[in-house]
Amino acid sequence: MPTALVWFRRDLRLADNPALSAALDRGYAPIPVYIHAPDEEAPWSPGAASQTWLHRSLAALDANLRRLGSRLVYRRGESFTELEQMLMETGAEAVFWNRLYEPSVIARDQRVKTTLKACGVRVESFNSALLVEPWTVATGSGEPYRVFTPFWKTASRSTESVAPEPAPERLPPVPEALASLELDSLGLLPTAPTPRWDEHFWEHWQPGEAGAAEALDVFVDGAADGYKIQRNLPDRTGTSKLSPHLHFGEISPQQIVARLRREPWPARVAPDVEHFLGELGWREFSHHLLFHFPHTANRNLNPRFQEFRWEEVDPARLEAWQQGRTGVPIVDAGMRELWQTGWMHNRVRMIVASFLCKNLRYHWLHGARWFWDTLVDADLANNTQGWQWTAGTGADAAPYFRIFNPVVQAQRFDPQGNYLKRWLPELAQVPLPALFAPWEHPDVVPGLKLDYPAQPVIDLKSSRAAALSAYSGPKPIEVEAE
Repeated sequence: MPTALVWFRRDLRLADNPALSAALDRGYAPIPVYIHAPDEEAPWSPGAASQTWLHRSLAALDANLRRLGSRLVYRRGESFTELEQMLMETGAEAVFWNRLYEPSVIARDQRVKTTLKACGVRVESFNSALLVEPWTVATGSGEPYRVFTPFWKTASRSTESVAPEPAPERLPPVPEALASLELDSLGLLPTAPTPRWDEHFWEHWQPGEAGAAEALDVFVDGAADGYKIQRNLPDRTGTSKLSPHLHFGEISPQQIVARLRREPWPARVAPDVEHFLGELGWREFSHHLLFHFPHTANRNLNPRFQEFRWEEVDPARLEAWQQGRTGVPIVDAGMRELWQTGWMHNRVRMIVASFLCKNLRYHWLHGARWFWDTLVDADLANNTQGWQWTAGTGADAAPYFRIFNPVVQAQRFDPQGNYLKRWLPELAQVPLPALFAPWEHPDVVPGLKLDYPAQPVIDLKSSRAAALSAYSGPKPIEVEAE
């Protein structure tokens, strides 16, 4: 039986895996391989939190492969060199993989495909990560979309008839003589200090295909009912928490859509489900933008912001933001949640990003880089789009003059202060409404002797005015802060 290499990247699952299915359908015995080559993704090589997830996800995939009679071969080095070496070692006739869409990875994969084909190797790649690949949808004039609503109106048609494939029941064994590195040798896990900074992550997450399936079950059985409203409330599980599983390909968007479409939802839940599908649509839109405008990972999409007067970074203030010590409770709670779990509630992501880009007036890249290193769901397309949306510099972005008032946001979306108290235990005894803005209640807070900043690192009102004054585009429209 001829053999083929199946090159796993961020498609770490057996079910609905087009590359694996294609190898089997074409009569090959698949040899699953993972090649660790983070430098090939520079300047956005995977961050530390992503790598800790990747280690566990790879271990889960290998365990699943072994249950079916196969195993995952680990290699490290330049991707083409390792593939070429494995083709020689195994006599494999083909290489199959699932496509990725980041600029540096696209360029790498094109080089690999062209070179291997020139050597007579059969090479095929597939879509496993998106509902619609970026080049398959365009405006009436053939241009890429820059606005979400018309994009999703067109792209969402792909959600109407998805048919994910089940995992194979058995796989041919990988030759015993084929060498593999040990997973630990890839250096994905943090070392010192002890305890490791990621130790509490795994109280909240189960990386791997089984963890992804369980997260979807939990969402369908719980948070899907009421999602449209509950998703904005950070003190409860009102979202799917599928983002890291999607990023690492432990579940496909097709699997999610198919499951949601076949559920017998009561009529009142239908709007919630459609709203969630729209959030999947934002993920698709982010990839669409990054593919067509690859410079946006590092530069503003809106050229009017090229000369915008960003503030020079004060290292102490940036560190206060990173460590959750700004003195603004909702901002600090979000940054503490991020540090302790590798994730942050989406509503709070917008608030902390607005604080960095509008109140501190630091370039969004400072925030994007921190999120990249600390989020387990760090995805270049989503991270870029999210930060440029909040900064007002991207496509379909919030206007620059939309500046989130973090106190009002906390009052509106965490009215009982449960989220604040969970992540800021030093404020647990502060009564409402002082909890939302302790510095505004000098009659209450000093007596509590809090281990918390007495004042925010920056005045919210004056910094908002300074941000509007610095805006270099058309005269800002006066709107109420959200």
